[in-house]
Amino acid sequence: MPRSPRRRSVTTRSIERRGRGLRGPLLPPEVPARRTRAEKFDLLVMDAFAPVDSAWHDRLKKLDIAVDEVPKIFARDPDSVTWPPEVVADGPVPLSRLIPAGIDRYGKTTRARIVLFRRPLEQRAKNPDELTDLVHDVLVHQVSTFLGVDPQVIDPTLPDED
Repeated sequence: MPRSPRRRSVTTRSIERRGRGLRGPLLPPEVPARRTRAEKFDLLVMDAFAPVDSAWHDRLKKLDIAVDEVPKIFARDPDSVTWPPEVVADGPVPLSRLIPAGIDRYGKTTRARIVLFRRPLEQRAKNPDELTDLVHDVLVHQVSTFLGVDPQVIDPTLPDED
């Protein structure tokens, strides 16, 4: 009895190997739609920080801005969710953190750094305009903590916290 030939399963690798897959990128690199969510968020952070930096540039020379996808910090007290003053949080979820200048575990000096957490910020905004405002507010609060002044000194348009 003759055997029927065994068919190989079709995989993405076998399709591309035979030249039937995508031959190049869907969108060219210069098109804005090609940017990832992380790249778009990085640009948003830079745009939100630009007016603060232009007004306070001399005092912010030793400050870095960084973006992390999710927070890797935990509350001091998980039951009551108290955060140190250098953390801006929405309840139990931190949105950003100010890391003061110091010395790392290798003995090298580090600069002060504001770390914004992308995913928690994106989840709290309903639309792009709200995300822009939220990122700006968080940056203003962190810069005011770094400089030791009220947030209204950095941005007088912010509402008073009561």
